[in-house]
Amino acid sequence: MSQILIFGDSIAYGALDREGGWVQRLRKKIDKKVISSGLQFYCEIYNLSIDGDVTGGVLERFENETRKRLLEEETIFIFAIGINDSCFIKDAKEFLTPLKNFKNNIQKLINSARKFSNKIIFVGLTPVNEEKTNPYFASTTGKSYKNEYIEKYDKIIKSVCAENKIAFIEIFEKLKKENCKNLLEDGVHPNSKGHEKIFEIVKDYLIENKII
Repeated sequence: MSQILIFGDSIAYGALDREGGWVQRLRKKIDKKVISSGLQFYCEIYNLSIDGDVTGGVLERFENETRKRLLEEETIFIFAIGINDSCFIKDAKEFLTPLKNFKNNIQKLINSARKFSNKIIFVGLTPVNEEKTNPYFASTTGKSYKNEYIEKYDKIIKSVCAENKIAFIEIFEKLKKENCKNLLEDGVHPNSKGHEKIFEIVKDYLIENKII
């Protein structure tokens, strides 16, 4: 028996996907395996993602949310966070989370997660359609999401994971090779096709590493 706790933002939450997002697709996959195995395989999945969240927000709630759900059995943590941290606020003339702070936050998340489990996974960030995100059309404060910013934050996650020997699932480069505009709903959030792509990448990793 095991459980997977997923901490993330609106993309992990499943915004703008008629199927509920890549995490919900993953849950359906796992639930199907649980039922078909006659409970010989058992895994619970909790989506603890919040719209608009950043690494600092996850840090504030991580241990409390984890302790409420902790089982004696194995716990796997998946973090899918960082794209909001990379957002540049024109009015404030700074990133939502400065690069140095972001790196520290990723390390702190790893340190906190290690109190409960050694199975920790980070899902990489997703590219955007800058025609709609620079500036973000729905923002009133001059928010901008740019791929060059996102890539810098994504590389920080990847490097901190490497330093700590933590699993990192590459998303940015894989989606960038495709026509990203066809995978995005509003320029930032993936559409159903985009969520399906992310689900497939994450699912394949979890199967290959015998987590599910």
